[in-house]
Amino acid sequence: MQHKISSVFLLLLIIHINNPANTQTNQNNRPNILLIVADDLGYTDLGCYGGEIKTPNIDRLVQRGIQFTNFHTSPLCAPTRSMLLSGNDNHVAGLGSMFSVQGTSREGKPGYEQHLTDRIVTVSQLLKDGGYQTFITGKWHLGFEDAYIPFAKGFEKSFILLNGGANHFNNNKIFANEAPQFRLDSQVILFPEGKFSTDVYTEKMITFIKNGKKDKPFFACLTYTAPHWPLQVPADYIDKYKGMYDMGYDSLRVIRFNQQKKMGVIPPRATLPPRDSSIKPWTQLSAEEKKMESRKMELYAAMVDNLDRHIGQLLQYLEESKQFDNTIIVFMSDNGAAAEDFYNRRDGPGPFLRENYDNSYDNMGKASSFVSYGPQWAQAGAAPFKLFKYYSTQGGIVTPLIISGRNVERKPGLQNTFITVMDLAPTFLELAGIKYPATYNNKKVAPMLGESCLSFIRGKANAVHANSYVFGLEHDGQCLLIKGNWKITNISRPFDETSFALYNLSEDLGETTDLSKSNPKKFTEMMNEWKVFKKKTGVIDKRE
Repeated sequence: MQHKISSVFLLLLIIHINNPANTQTNQNNRPNILLIVADDLGYTDLGCYGGEIKTPNIDRLVQRGIQFTNFHTSPLCAPTRSMLLSGNDNHVAGLGSMFSVQGTSREGKPGYEQHLTDRIVTVSQLLKDGGYQTFITGKWHLGFEDAYIPFAKGFEKSFILLNGGANHFNNNKIFANEAPQFRLDSQVILFPEGKFSTDVYTEKMITFIKNGKKDKPFFACLTYTAPHWPLQVPADYIDKYKGMYDMGYDSLRVIRFNQQKKMGVIPPRATLPPRDSSIKPWTQLSAEEKKMESRKMELYAAMVDNLDRHIGQLLQYLEESKQFDNTIIVFMSDNGAAAEDFYNRRDGPGPFLRENYDNSYDNMGKASSFVSYGPQWAQAGAAPFKLFKYYSTQGGIVTPLIISGRNVERKPGLQNTFITVMDLAPTFLELAGIKYPATYNNKKVAPMLGESCLSFIRGKANAVHANSYVFGLEHDGQCLLIKGNWKITNISRPFDETSFALYNLSEDLGETTDLSKSNPKKFTEMMNEWKVFKKKTGVIDKRE
């Protein structure tokens, strides 16, 4: 009898061992997830998107992955990050505006808390609960109080900048009323003086992964502050692109646009929208102005190049530690190219910056300078689109996205399927075999609005979304809604809901021809969809 029991037990044990679904080993063989977010990177900056900046490590990801040409974020960093971690609309997540709403119709209203709310649960919380190690280094910008920092939102290890931007070398203020705030997990710390941000965030992430448990998968979120202003670079990079941009921003825009067509990033029929009226033509600049302008772009390119080098360093570590083949890698930018030029403003932060930073030619790019490249170069970074960061035009919301590595079974290369930043969190959860809950910590949470793209990247679906899918977005009065090839957008300042325009993106990527009057039926249909979206997500009309 004892012999029979032992035989049966042995048989059951063999069945258990040989059934992957029953083993802890299978659970721990779930893919690592590496999410890399560049800050303010333009659509055309990378080599694989038509740029001349040297980005071999990022470009190499495309060789075994998918390069998306129709990826949508919000027009600014904080709302994008809220959508990224929640899989939901920025209002539902609490970032209806990253700017102060005090004294407006939005003050004190749900959707405008300016930190992640308990109406959602973050993908990092769910992955952590589901057995993943969760790490983050870099920029947060989703809340300053202890209840809203990464350590409280599911990241067990973090080295983070809570602010939206900072000096890349030290703890000096870049705004008079805001000191940089850093956290190591829940501990208040200072940035290591003299080191460069991209180097620090990469080094910290490698350390977190290296010190992690080898029998558990990880979710690693590396949210760089490069190439966000101020444009600063280490000494060995500061002259790497010297002389490269003497042709000027108008020529660079055309060069990149033509290269995109040649590579198939944009369709052959695409046309380049006119130069923004606020930008002075390159030919009208003085020799000294051209010299200063060229230097700005040289520094920006060096920051992107340096970023690529450090991403390569992280990927090399994963290969050497034999974790690369079990890792899915997602690279993206948080919004379009940045056009802000605070240093030269008469009001706001301008006087403080000019008093505390030196932008003379020989000092540009150093820790004591505060350089941004302005709308003139941002428009080149946004080609073939209209405008740039902050605006709800395509130039503000269409950014690079590459998904590479484990689980990417579709043939590598360019894909123009419509996809949004909200689709990444549900993809990560499906990769991990984790369901999004109806309640969390005994509180009902809003269902995700994003959809997993896992079937698409595995080659089992032809699109991420159905043709009837509607994507709406609002931030600080900047509005858009896209359905199929049609888009309505409102960039009026101050906000005026009668100022929506209608565009057919299949014929007009640059949003140059408003069809609202010539196609009133489609315009009415899209405006009705806008009303549904506004009610569904809790958008409150902006009133100053």
